[in-house]
Amino acid sequence: MRRDQFDHVVRAAAAVVDDELIIVGSQAILAQHPLAPDEMVVSEELDVYPRSNPARAIEIEAVLGQGSLFEETFGYRAHGVGPETATLPAGWQERLVRVEVETLTGAPAVGWAAEAHDLVLSKLVAGREEDYVFAVAALRSEIVDAGELEQRAALLPNDHRARAVERITGVLARAAS
Repeated sequence: MRRDQFDHVVRAAAAVVDDELIIVGSQAILAQHPLAPDEMVVSEELDVYPRSNPARAIEIEAVLGQGSLFEETFGYRAHGVGPETATLPAGWQERLVRVEVETLTGAPAVGWAAEAHDLVLSKLVAGREEDYVFAVAALRSEIVDAGELEQRAALLPNDHRARAVERITGVLARAAS
């Protein structure tokens, strides 16, 4: 996904639900780093949910999700998710990155994307190979700082802390090689 595609999905999803959006998942990186390394922007979907009524994510999925006319037309899509989708460290809401996307009405579509360190930690909690590739690329490109990742890992829910710290060690070793 490229930043212009990110903006298109934000614009379309905000129009579907007439609400601001919370953006999680790997492509949230584009809010803060529009020129993120290729390894970080391979997904063709933007994980979003409406800020005021997350249950309405189902509407986004129906109109803009997998198999939709939107996806068939443009080759990328929204993925309507919920707040439980990403495991993020405490305080993540205060660190969200605001994104305003121009619309034809003049009022911007607004999205709130997970900050880069919080996003990388959520990927390490998920722990798939693609998540490690994402985290290594974030470290190598200096989008995130290892020390900050380690500090924020302490803010993860108890049942995810030790695993995240172990995985940070692993990605640091991969990033150094």
